Amino acid sequence: MISGPQRRLRLVVAGAVAALVLGIATTVLLAATGAFRHTAPTTWRAPGTRCNAPALPGQVVDVTVANMGPGMMHGPRRRDSGSRQGYGTGTMWLRVTPGTVRAGAVSLRVLNAGSLTHEVVVLPLPNGQSAGGRPAGSDGRISETGSLGEASRSCGSGSGDGIEPGATGWTTVTLRPGRYELVCNVPGHYAAGMYTELDVTP
Repeated sequence: MISGPQRRLRLVVAGAVAALVLGIATTVLLAATGAFRHTAPTTWRAPGTRCNAPALPGQVVDVTVANMGPGMMHGPRRRDSGSRQGYGTGTMWLRVTPGTVRAGAVSLRVLNAGSLTHEVVVLPLPNGQSAGGRPAGSDGRISETGSLGEASRSCGSGSGDGIEPGATGWTTVTLRPGRYELVCNVPGHYAAGMYTELDVTP
């Protein structure tokens, strides 16, 4: 006859064996269905946005464009490591991360975190000239002569009608070593601070 303590011990052992068998069976089932396989994401989406950006070629530079708007008391004041923000008045800004890349294919992934439509145009920055030093015309825009490309399409690549609030746009350009200025050339936005420098090394 089995005593009370022996019966309890057998029940505990039986329960442990059943849990082990169930765990092994579950693991085998999940492995067979591919649940443990990891696939690299083919798209990128910033939190709170409505667009996915596809996997982009070359080095990816994240560009955030924004402006003061409802609920925004001031522009960003903190500089993150490896990022560069615009130098303007602070009512509008353009920030890039990283601020330096190697020569070759560079993809700009532009997130509009503001309340207005924005764009990003890539312009060579001549020696001796600082970002923000281009003269604006009577239309509030600067000359885009020498532009290497732009991201101005909501949820798409290349030029369009501007990147709407909450949307992402992107473009890929080939850059040689040198200094470049990234600007928003919507009328009045450059003068309000929407420019920054991107440096390209060999």
